Amino acid sequence: MNPAIKLSLLVSGLFLFTGLWLGVWKYSKIMRSPGSKSPVYVDIAHRASLLYAFAALVIAKLLEYSPYSESLQLFAAGTVFFFFTFAVATYIFHAVQGKTENQFTQRNFITTWGMIMLIVGEIGGFTVILWGFISNIIL
Repeated sequence: MNPAIKLSLLVSGLFLFTGLWLGVWKYSKIMRSPGSKSPVYVDIAHRASLLYAFAALVIAKLLEYSPYSESLQLFAAGTVFFFFTFAVATYIFHAVQGKTENQFTQRNFITTWGMIMLIVGEIGGFTVILWGFISNIIL
């Protein structure tokens, strides 16, 4: 099996596993909260992790039809997954700290250049993956 597809399936499983455990954390916070609500970043981390699990499956399927080299596929998928992981880790970090404020209320390296790198990395990496699929299936 192609290494990029293996990575995608592994990442999907890890995000699903993480999302399930974050769901336990979210539930425990809901049960202890007077308003029956979880903290903002616990909720965001839980949802993002579950969504990224399924996004990684879509990426794995698209990579099956890619005409690109295994190294390019691995680089593109790895870039996307790096930034997915960075995002979830950031949400967990804010959740552990008990932050309720939007992380973008303060301008710093992460909220400016970090976001620009995330945007370019996720969209750029996925564009390579999607274009590989399109060029192999349609063109």
